[in-house]
Amino acid sequence: MKPFLFLLTPLLIAAAEPDRAANTVILDETSVKHLRLEFAEAEETSFEETVFALGHIEVLPGKKAIVSSRIPGRAFSVLVVPHQQVDVGAEVAWVESRQPGDPPPVIKLEAPINGMVSKVDIVQGQPVTPDSSLIEIVNLETVEAVASVPQHLAGRLAAGLQAHIRVNALPERVFEAKIAHIATVADETTGTIEAAFHVANPEALLRPGMRAEFSIVVSHRENVMSIPRSAVQGDASQHFVYIKDYELKHAFVKVPVVLGAQNDRFAEVLQGLLPGDEVVTRGAYSLGFAGKGSVSLKEAMDAAHGHPHNEDGTEMTKEQIAAAGHEGHEHDDHDAGRWNMLTTFFASTTGLLLVLLIVSMVLNRKAAAH
Repeated sequence: MKPFLFLLTPLLIAAAEPDRAANTVILDETSVKHLRLEFAEAEETSFEETVFALGHIEVLPGKKAIVSSRIPGRAFSVLVVPHQQVDVGAEVAWVESRQPGDPPPVIKLEAPINGMVSKVDIVQGQPVTPDSSLIEIVNLETVEAVASVPQHLAGRLAAGLQAHIRVNALPERVFEAKIAHIATVADETTGTIEAAFHVANPEALLRPGMRAEFSIVVSHRENVMSIPRSAVQGDASQHFVYIKDYELKHAFVKVPVVLGAQNDRFAEVLQGLLPGDEVVTRGAYSLGFAGKGSVSLKEAMDAAHGHPHNEDGTEMTKEQIAAAGHEGHEHDDHDAGRWNMLTTFFASTTGLLLVLLIVSMVLNRKAAAH
């Protein structure tokens, strides 16, 4: 029976990993560089439970000022333009008084705060009155980010909760801030309540009117297996990730996963991964269109182990190696693998029949002697 067990060994190995060849993408070094793949380890961490909300950026209260004239007259000169940075006390315009004189008296208008000129509603020679809003200046060193949180989640909010804030104009940046205050009155029309954050803005990247997305952290859970959300592919019915193969270079295996809670950055993994598995975070979507890759599983296994393998990654038997060497001159690798198995089967069967024939002959001779 040993020939039959020897024959079945590679089949049992293949049955243990039936989908390995189908779910493995093997690339050459050039392809890996082109895809610019990035990785992250699956690990147990502190997992944030978040509340999602939409909102926008506003000028922080007290950080906007209007320049106006105390006397009626006309604009003698305008010294600033929109988006210009000015310091407190800087000359921004001169107004010529309506009082008689030769020349008529003029007064200087100064910037009341440090900041950026956001509006200039005056041109040279334009009549002005004390109630005219001539120039608007805003200070953007700190801005207010206002989140419109659904009312049914309002009970989970509290001053001091941290939030991750993103704006569409800066998709690669994440701004961190804490809730400064929560609105006293909810908006009945939209069914939301406002939560305001004071966000440091030293580079003036955040501008009033920008739309923002808020992930407000309301709780933490410890020792939760999680991976970056960018690694997760598929849809709600079937999620999967690509992980680095444990032995083959530039090989990535498609693994189904069962997910739990998700926040803006991470997804909880309930089944499918072990701590230390390296998942593909950047380039995972592209791997789905790479087919089986640019290197076959057989070539990768041969290079990794230093001896020949079948197309499905199982090790070749001595009979298969011998048959592959004999048939290789006339058949391709696929046909050789198929005939190797058939040849081994017939060789084993013939050997067994030969043994049975010899035993039968010996028994017949003994019976004849008696």
